[in-house]
Amino acid sequence: MRYTNADLLEHLASSYVLGTLSSGARRRFARLTADRFDVRTRVAHWEQRLGQLAQSVPQQSPASQVWTAISARTLPESAQPVAGAAAVGGSGLVRWFKPAGWGLGGVAAGALASTLLFIAVPTLFISSDQIAMRSGERLPQSYVGVLSDAQGNGKLLVSSLRQGKVMTIKVIGPIAVPASGRLVLWALPANAPAMALGTVPTTGTSVSTLPDTSEKLLSKVSKLVVTLETDAAPSQPSTTVVFSGNCAKLW
Repeated sequence: MRYTNADLLEHLASSYVLGTLSSGARRRFARLTADRFDVRTRVAHWEQRLGQLAQSVPQQSPASQVWTAISARTLPESAQPVAGAAAVGGSGLVRWFKPAGWGLGGVAAGALASTLLFIAVPTLFISSDQIAMRSGERLPQSYVGVLSDAQGNGKLLVSSLRQGKVMTIKVIGPIAVPASGRLVLWALPANAPAMALGTVPTTGTSVSTLPDTSEKLLSKVSKLVVTLETDAAPSQPSTTVVFSGNCAKLW
Protein backbone atom coordinates (compact mmCIF):
# COMPACT_ATOMS: atom_id res chain seq x y z
CA MET A 1 0.00 0.00 0.00
CA ARG A 2 1.20 3.53 -0.84
CA TYR A 3 0.46 5.90 2.02
CA THR A 4 -0.08 9.08 0.00
CA ASN A 5 -3.77 9.77 0.65
CA ALA A 6 -4.12 12.50 3.28
CA ASP A 7 -7.51 11.26 4.55
CA LEU A 8 -6.18 7.72 4.93
CA LEU A 9 -3.13 8.94 6.89
CA GLU A 10 -5.37 11.02 9.15
CA HIS A 11 -7.59 8.02 9.86
CA LEU A 12 -4.61 5.72 10.53
CA ALA A 13 -2.90 8.27 12.80
CA SER A 14 -6.01 8.75 14.94
CA SER A 15 -6.64 4.99 15.12
CA TYR A 16 -2.99 4.38 16.00
CA VAL A 17 -3.19 6.80 18.94
CA LEU A 18 -6.55 5.39 20.08
CA GLY A 19 -5.13 1.85 19.89
CA THR A 20 -7.86 0.51 17.61
CA LEU A 21 -5.62 -0.75 14.79
CA SER A 22 -5.11 -4.48 14.41
CA SER A 23 -1.70 -5.81 15.44
CA GLY A 24 -0.44 -6.13 11.86
CA ALA A 25 -1.67 -2.69 10.80
CA ARG A 26 -0.20 -1.16 13.95
CA ARG A 27 3.24 -2.66 13.25
CA ARG A 28 3.16 -1.38 9.67
CA PHE A 29 2.08 2.09 10.76
CA ALA A 30 4.76 2.19 13.47
CA ARG A 31 7.40 1.53 10.81
CA LEU A 32 5.88 4.28 8.69
CA THR A 33 6.08 6.82 11.53
CA ALA A 34 9.78 6.08 11.94
CA ASP A 35 10.45 6.98 8.30
CA ARG A 36 8.13 9.89 7.55
CA PHE A 37 8.10 13.36 9.05
CA ASP A 38 4.53 14.13 7.96
CA VAL A 39 3.17 10.95 9.57
CA ARG A 40 4.99 11.64 12.84
CA THR A 41 3.50 15.13 12.85
CA ARG A 42 -0.02 13.72 12.41
CA VAL A 43 0.54 11.23 15.24
CA ALA A 44 1.87 13.96 17.55
CA HIS A 45 -1.19 16.08 16.72
CA TRP A 46 -3.60 13.29 17.66
CA GLU A 47 -1.64 12.41 20.81
CA GLN A 48 -1.89 16.00 21.97
CA ARG A 49 -5.56 16.31 20.98
CA LEU A 50 -6.70 13.05 22.55
CA GLY A 51 -4.39 13.49 25.55
CA GLN A 52 -6.17 16.71 26.44
CA LEU A 53 -9.49 14.93 26.09
CA ALA A 54 -8.36 12.17 28.45
CA GLN A 55 -7.26 14.70 31.06
CA SER A 56 -10.77 16.14 31.15
CA VAL A 57 -12.25 12.81 32.28
CA PRO A 58 -12.07 12.04 36.04
CA GLN A 59 -10.08 8.95 37.00
CA GLN A 60 -12.02 5.88 38.04
CA SER A 61 -10.92 2.68 39.75
CA PRO A 62 -11.92 -0.48 37.89
CA ALA A 63 -14.29 -2.91 39.55
CA SER A 64 -12.83 -6.06 41.12
CA GLN A 65 -14.49 -8.14 38.40
CA VAL A 66 -12.18 -6.52 35.86
CA TRP A 67 -9.08 -8.02 37.52
CA THR A 68 -10.82 -11.39 37.73
CA ALA A 69 -11.57 -11.26 34.00
CA ILE A 70 -7.96 -10.31 33.21
CA SER A 71 -6.69 -13.23 35.29
CA ALA A 72 -9.06 -15.61 33.53
CA ARG A 73 -7.64 -14.60 30.15
CA THR A 74 -3.94 -14.41 31.04
CA LEU A 75 -3.25 -16.97 33.80
CA PRO A 76 -3.35 -20.78 33.60
CA GLU A 77 -6.42 -22.27 35.28
CA SER A 78 -4.44 -23.61 38.24
CA ALA A 79 -3.09 -20.13 38.99
CA GLN A 80 -6.34 -18.19 38.80
CA PRO A 81 -7.65 -16.62 42.01
CA VAL A 82 -10.41 -18.39 43.91
CA ALA A 83 -13.89 -16.94 43.69
CA GLY A 84 -14.49 -14.08 46.10
CA ALA A 85 -10.80 -13.28 46.60
CA ALA A 86 -9.85 -9.59 46.44
CA ALA A 87 -8.51 -8.90 42.97
CA VAL A 88 -6.28 -5.99 43.93
CA GLY A 89 -3.82 -6.80 46.65
CA GLY A 90 -5.14 -10.37 46.87
CA SER A 91 -3.71 -13.71 45.77
CA GLY A 92 -4.79 -13.23 42.14
CA LEU A 93 -2.68 -10.15 41.45
CA VAL A 94 0.21 -11.41 43.59
CA ARG A 95 0.53 -14.45 41.33
CA TRP A 96 1.36 -12.08 38.45
CA PHE A 97 4.67 -11.26 40.11
CA LYS A 98 6.01 -14.79 40.36
CA PRO A 99 9.27 -15.61 38.50
CA ALA A 100 9.12 -15.97 34.74
CA GLY A 101 9.34 -19.74 35.04
CA TRP A 102 5.74 -19.78 36.26
CA GLY A 103 4.28 -19.66 32.74
CA LEU A 104 1.98 -16.92 31.56
CA GLY A 105 1.95 -15.31 35.01
CA GLY A 106 5.64 -14.50 34.62
CA VAL A 107 5.09 -13.06 31.16
CA ALA A 108 2.26 -10.89 32.43
CA ALA A 109 4.35 -9.80 35.41
CA GLY A 110 7.19 -8.77 33.13
CA ALA A 111 4.87 -6.82 30.87
CA LEU A 112 3.17 -5.11 33.79
CA ALA A 113 6.46 -4.29 35.49
CA SER A 114 7.87 -2.85 32.26
CA THR A 115 4.75 -0.73 31.78
CA LEU A 116 4.94 0.64 35.32
CA LEU A 117 8.66 1.37 34.91
CA PHE A 118 8.02 3.12 31.60
CA ILE A 119 5.38 5.34 33.23
CA ALA A 120 7.60 6.11 36.23
CA VAL A 121 10.91 6.60 34.41
CA PRO A 122 10.19 7.03 30.66
CA THR A 123 13.70 8.30 29.88
CA LEU A 124 15.01 4.75 30.41
CA PHE A 125 13.22 3.74 27.21
CA ILE A 126 13.06 6.85 25.02
CA SER A 127 15.03 10.07 24.88
CA SER A 128 13.93 13.36 26.40
CA ASP A 129 13.57 14.70 22.84
CA GLN A 130 11.08 11.95 22.03
CA ILE A 131 9.11 12.67 25.19
CA ALA A 132 8.95 16.35 24.26
CA MET A 133 7.82 15.47 20.74
CA ARG A 134 5.03 13.23 22.01
CA SER A 135 3.80 15.93 24.38
CA GLY A 136 3.73 18.47 21.56
CA GLU A 137 6.48 20.63 23.09
CA ARG A 138 8.97 19.99 20.32
CA LEU A 139 9.09 18.85 16.71
CA PRO A 140 11.32 15.93 15.65
CA GLN A 141 14.86 16.73 14.54
CA SER A 142 14.61 17.31 10.80
CA TYR A 143 15.97 19.10 7.78
CA VAL A 144 13.32 21.47 6.45
CA GLY A 145 13.17 23.86 3.49
CA VAL A 146 10.51 26.29 2.26
CA LEU A 147 10.99 27.14 -1.42
CA SER A 148 9.49 30.23 -3.06
CA ASP A 149 9.23 31.66 -6.56
CA ALA A 150 10.92 34.86 -7.74
CA GLN A 151 8.09 36.93 -6.24
CA GLY A 152 8.56 35.40 -2.80
CA ASN A 153 5.42 33.23 -2.89
CA GLY A 154 5.82 29.98 -0.95
CA LYS A 155 5.46 26.96 -3.23
CA LEU A 156 7.05 23.91 -1.61
CA LEU A 157 7.72 22.48 1.84
CA VAL A 158 10.55 19.93 1.87
CA SER A 159 11.24 17.86 4.98
CA SER A 160 13.17 14.81 6.10
CA LEU A 161 14.01 13.39 9.53
CA ARG A 162 17.61 14.01 10.56
CA GLN A 163 18.50 10.31 10.65
CA GLY A 164 15.86 9.23 8.13
CA LYS A 165 16.13 8.23 4.50
CA VAL A 166 12.73 9.47 3.37
CA MET A 167 12.03 12.91 1.93
CA THR A 168 8.59 14.52 1.72
CA ILE A 169 7.78 17.33 -0.73
CA LYS A 170 4.47 19.09 -0.12
CA VAL A 171 3.02 21.65 -2.52
CA ILE A 172 1.89 24.70 -0.50
CA GLY A 173 1.16 27.06 -3.39
CA PRO A 174 -0.18 26.72 -6.94
CA ILE A 175 2.39 25.41 -9.43
CA ALA A 176 1.94 25.56 -13.20
CA VAL A 177 2.51 22.27 -14.96
CA PRO A 178 5.57 22.61 -17.25
CA ALA A 179 4.77 22.48 -20.95
CA SER A 180 7.88 20.35 -21.41
CA GLY A 181 10.45 18.79 -19.11
CA ARG A 182 10.07 18.24 -15.38
CA LEU A 183 10.82 20.00 -12.11
CA VAL A 184 13.80 18.64 -10.16
CA LEU A 185 14.84 19.48 -6.59
CA TRP A 186 18.56 20.07 -5.97
CA ALA A 187 20.65 20.44 -2.82
CA LEU A 188 23.56 22.87 -3.11
CA PRO A 189 26.37 22.00 -0.67
CA ALA A 190 28.88 24.70 0.21
CA ASN A 191 31.95 22.98 -1.28
CA ALA A 192 30.61 20.11 -3.37
CA PRO A 193 28.64 19.54 -6.58
CA ALA A 194 24.87 19.91 -6.57
CA MET A 195 22.86 16.80 -5.70
CA ALA A 196 19.54 15.89 -7.33
CA LEU A 197 17.06 14.91 -4.59
CA GLY A 198 14.05 14.01 -6.70
CA THR A 199 11.26 15.10 -8.99
CA VAL A 200 8.90 17.80 -7.71
CA PRO A 201 5.11 17.29 -7.90
CA THR A 202 2.83 20.05 -9.12
CA THR A 203 0.03 19.15 -6.68
CA GLY A 204 -0.33 17.28 -3.42
CA THR A 205 2.57 15.52 -1.71
CA SER A 206 5.30 13.20 -2.90
CA VAL A 207 7.43 10.85 -0.83
CA SER A 208 10.78 9.48 -2.04
CA THR A 209 13.67 7.45 -0.64
CA LEU A 210 17.08 9.09 -0.25
CA PRO A 211 20.33 7.21 -0.98
CA ASP A 212 21.58 7.93 2.57
CA THR A 213 20.44 9.60 5.77
CA SER A 214 19.55 13.29 5.65
CA GLU A 215 22.32 13.98 8.15
CA LYS A 216 24.96 12.69 5.75
CA LEU A 217 23.43 14.28 2.65
CA LEU A 218 22.28 17.67 3.96
CA SER A 219 24.50 18.56 6.92
CA LYS A 220 26.53 20.97 4.75
CA VAL A 221 23.67 22.14 2.54
CA SER A 222 22.31 25.65 3.06
CA LYS A 223 20.41 26.14 -0.21
CA LEU A 224 17.75 24.20 -2.12
CA VAL A 225 16.63 24.98 -5.67
CA VAL A 226 14.14 23.61 -8.17
CA THR A 227 15.04 23.74 -11.84
CA LEU A 228 13.25 22.87 -15.06
CA GLU A 229 15.04 19.92 -16.66
CA THR A 230 14.63 18.34 -20.06
CA ASP A 231 17.20 15.54 -19.59
CA ALA A 232 15.97 12.30 -18.05
CA ALA A 233 18.94 12.12 -15.65
CA PRO A 234 20.62 15.55 -15.39
CA SER A 235 24.06 15.59 -13.78
CA GLN A 236 23.82 19.23 -12.76
CA PRO A 237 21.03 21.82 -12.44
CA SER A 238 20.03 23.82 -15.48
CA THR A 239 20.08 27.59 -15.48
CA THR A 240 16.26 27.74 -15.38
CA VAL A 241 15.70 28.11 -11.63
CA VAL A 242 11.99 27.99 -10.80
CA PHE A 243 11.99 27.96 -6.97
CA SER A 244 14.64 28.43 -4.30
CA GLY A 245 14.96 28.48 -0.53
CA ASN A 246 17.16 27.77 2.46
CA CYS A 247 17.77 24.34 3.99
CA ALA A 248 17.32 24.68 7.75
CA LYS A 249 18.15 22.34 10.66
CA LEU A 250 15.17 21.89 12.93
CA TRP A 251 16.95 21.27 16.25
